[in-house]
Amino acid sequence: MNGLLEDKAVVVTGAGRGLGEAFAVHVARAGGAVVVNDIDAELAERTTENIRRFGGRAVASGHSVADPKQAQEIVDLCLAEFGAIDGLVNNAGLNYEALPWEDDFEQARELVEVNVLGVMYTGLAAIKAMVARGKPGSIVNISSGASLGQRKLGVYAASKGAVASLTYSWALDLEESGIRVNAVCPLAHTRMVWKSERSLRACPPDRTPSRIAPVVLFLLGSGSEGITGQMIRCNGPQLHVMGQPYLKQPILERPVWDTETVQRAFDEVFSAHLENYGLEKRVPPRLRKWTESTRTA
Repeated sequence: MNGLLEDKAVVVTGAGRGLGEAFAVHVARAGGAVVVNDIDAELAERTTENIRRFGGRAVASGHSVADPKQAQEIVDLCLAEFGAIDGLVNNAGLNYEALPWEDDFEQARELVEVNVLGVMYTGLAAIKAMVARGKPGSIVNISSGASLGQRKLGVYAASKGAVASLTYSWALDLEESGIRVNAVCPLAHTRMVWKSERSLRACPPDRTPSRIAPVVLFLLGSGSEGITGQMIRCNGPQLHVMGQPYLKQPILERPVWDTETVQRAFDEVFSAHLENYGLEKRVPPRLRKWTESTRTA
């Protein structure tokens, strides 16, 4: 791993602890210079000091990604300290569980500002600097398997779905500039997992953030050349590429659709093609009677 990011400068947001800390430490161990960003400035300083103690290059940032001016300052700090920005890991994020009728507007707004706008603000600042420099770069957004839909995580899942869509679009826009944009969907034993008994059962303590870091490191390095627009999931032992949305066949066509013809389309054609939904792949109610009778038989 040593030398993989030699002479590279990388920004890691939300790097005061958990996954972000592991990403920042691994970047430094691979020879990269790293801006350790966290809204908790003390945690950012702690991670930075730890990197420096072992001979790495790092500078701390206490800026908020949810503020566009501060997001720009994170990138400006990287340029001022290290002369360039070669990589960005958009890791800063919030999470909470709530049923829709119990959700809180202010909490939802705060989550979206960090998880979606924070990725946009920091990403746009980094992209402008990378494009102006005219050299290859890599952006790694942190999304989640919850983007497929998960119980009690509606707002969080929506925010990570937005990150996935942003990843696809930026990858298309930036390919000619040599800037790769991918997303990692991690599952590791962090504070986010501690908040949910369900998550704790699915993610034992041995699935540490350091088991995810090599995936991010690979995507930042030159070995991932030619890989862009991908959602890559790692839960510790498992690593796989996630499928992306697509237009499903059959595609029916007629000059004008009205309510009656739409009803017929679903009754006569689409009912057999309905998708199981959510991360748990729940069978739609209309199809459930068929799957239940099959299991009974």
